[in-house]
Amino acid sequence: MIIEKYKPLVEQRIRSSFDQWANKVSVEEKEIYRFLHNLKGTAGTIGMKEIEKEAELKLNLFSDTGTRDFKYSEWYALLESLLDDVPTHLTEGNPSEGVFTQHIALSDLSGNRILIIDDDVDLAAYLKGILEERNYPVNIALTAERGLKLFYDWKPDMILLDILLPDTNGMDVLKQIVEKSQLEHSPIIVISSEDTRERRIHAYRSGAMDFFGKPIDSELLIALIDNRFRIKQQWEHSIIIDELTGIYNRKHFNRMISQLISNFLRTNAVFSVVIMDLDHFKQINDSYGHLMGDEVLRSFAAIVMDMKREEDIFCRYGGEEFALLLPNTDREQALELLQHIREQFLAHVFSSAGQHFMVTFSAGITDSQKDNAHIDKLVKEADQALYLGKQSGRNQTILFSPQMINNHNQPRLNILVVDDDPLIRDLVVTHLLQWQQNKNIQVLVKGYEDGLQFIHSDWYSEQDKYIILLDGAMPTMDGVEVLNKLREEYPERNIVVAMLTARINQTDIIHALQHGADDYIVKPFQISELLSRVERLVKKILNK
Repeated sequence: MIIEKYKPLVEQRIRSSFDQWANKVSVEEKEIYRFLHNLKGTAGTIGMKEIEKEAELKLNLFSDTGTRDFKYSEWYALLESLLDDVPTHLTEGNPSEGVFTQHIALSDLSGNRILIIDDDVDLAAYLKGILEERNYPVNIALTAERGLKLFYDWKPDMILLDILLPDTNGMDVLKQIVEKSQLEHSPIIVISSEDTRERRIHAYRSGAMDFFGKPIDSELLIALIDNRFRIKQQWEHSIIIDELTGIYNRKHFNRMISQLISNFLRTNAVFSVVIMDLDHFKQINDSYGHLMGDEVLRSFAAIVMDMKREEDIFCRYGGEEFALLLPNTDREQALELLQHIREQFLAHVFSSAGQHFMVTFSAGITDSQKDNAHIDKLVKEADQALYLGKQSGRNQTILFSPQMINNHNQPRLNILVVDDDPLIRDLVVTHLLQWQQNKNIQVLVKGYEDGLQFIHSDWYSEQDKYIILLDGAMPTMDGVEVLNKLREEYPERNIVVAMLTARINQTDIIHALQHGADDYIVKPFQISELLSRVERLVKKILNK
């Protein structure tokens, strides 16, 4: 088996690291942490369970940001047990030699729905009445069972939860809904006649945002609810705005195109989808610097914002790519608007260090039809038209036609493995090369030893598609830093990213996904599991 050849290399790595450290006066804490972090992921992946478990236990003793220096007697006493399963005599030579060289390749923000879970029917009806007077949609559940059903089916934006319920304690309900509520930023207000300090502490520590004692002061409760919804709306607005350009982001695009599709299916009101991409944007960054590149993005956004109608929805789709949703507009009308935008943008002259230059853009347009009323289909059609425009010389707008589906060349798929662990990198690359031999698409696989080597390489071609397997913890340039550069500088339609890491903290996972990761694969992983994930990513990138 391929995996068997890696076990002696792991053992060699442990012995080699210990020998190297023994010649040092001291070893920095974060260096030890990184050694254990990589060892855990590698050992677990190739089936060395005892070493994986031991590395995981030792990992808790160190911090990835620690700066303490450990002397030989200190670190050896803590890590000595790792040598229990390592043979004393190992093959001499460089453990990584020949292993990892692989050159083959707010329109509709929250509806402010309030769910009241309280068995006091008179109080619930009273609260429902006063809240509906303020135009809050309200639903009532008199039992925990009914409350949980409404919570998942109705998806309220706020929950008023009584502690005492006839079938289940309200705190048990809180435990069941708190995680989802926090992810949706839907506040939970616990209400109870048992307004004690202990109950308040318990409610807050269990995830409630507020605690309100009975009897209810309705004026005070309404003021609190108004306040919480203002905060929620500000938060929701902030997460749909692109920080650089001030326009909407892709999250809002996805939300609004879904609404336009629903409206089209209901009323047959046609709308157009436009995908725009600034031409040769990477050359602008390389020639004039990223600050100038940012200025180009802001200027383009400002021009489009000035020329579009109030009801049109303009979003930064990713990197230098933008999307425009045009309600009640067919493709010919959309083309006319795009021609005006093109003329206006061409008239804008940029200046940098005494040099003057102009920037062009390419665009693809489609509109809603009965056979394409789905997000993926509409975006793919606009994207195919855009792709043809760029292939045909750029600086033009192309209308989608069904013939493009047959004429559209399948792009080359690149799978790039960026991981500072040479054993994991070689293992993954080797299996991917074997996996791709049976595919009907051209697949290239390549490994990079760290984030800086990857970023500074000439890895990107706008005609290709990319799946990037990116280690989350690497020296010099962290995986999330690499991810940020990918999402800032390259079009998202061409790239999907799966983070590889031994960290299983949910905060780390959410952090990576919020920064644009498409998937998250925890080390150790089974090769079969990794290949299954890659299969799904292939479908995703080819359908973008």
